[in-house]
Amino acid sequence: MARPKQFDRDKALMIAIEVFADHGYEGASTETLLKAMGLNRQSLYDTYGSKRQLYLEALQRYNRENAEQIAHDIAAGPTPLDGLERALVAFVERAVQRPAPSCLGVRAICEFGLRDADVLAAGAASHTLLRDAVSEAIEQAKAAGQVRADSEIGTATDLFLATLTGLKMSARGGLSPERLRKMAHLAIRALAWAHPAEVIGQRAV
Repeated sequence: MARPKQFDRDKALMIAIEVFADHGYEGASTETLLKAMGLNRQSLYDTYGSKRQLYLEALQRYNRENAEQIAHDIAAGPTPLDGLERALVAFVERAVQRPAPSCLGVRAICEFGLRDADVLAAGAASHTLLRDAVSEAIEQAKAAGQVRADSEIGTATDLFLATLTGLKMSARGGLSPERLRKMAHLAIRALAWAHPAEVIGQRAV
């Protein structure tokens, strides 16, 4: 009878996400991962297959949970535009919770770009989920007269997603939470009509 694994696989995977987010794939040595996860080398191989397979599983998990959380935040808004704004602000709050904010998804893009098919595949479904949620909210906001009539849905979606990436990178670079929140609100104002406070209820920044 095989011996049961003496560790929480899910917890270990979450720790691996943090290590890879902080150090990148190349920078996270196997020894660093083993120490952080509390595993020996054989347990890592038996459970995840290899460092690369662990990385891809960690990236897929991170991307999925991140996309699902943002989509949930968007849907929770009382109006589509307010939901988009709330999602950006909530994203900022999560980004600055850690002493050294980091993002596995952004780091993967910086490290691999478009050259690794497996890395791209690890984020493909999550990217589609997130893009669809953002695009639908912008389309609904436009139909409700909350977004500029001349806004092109695809371009507006690109702007929102680029803002998410920029906020995460800026948090990593040490920008204060207050300035990050102001960036988030300004991004929404770029989509809104000339008097966004009347549309979405401007909150103090």
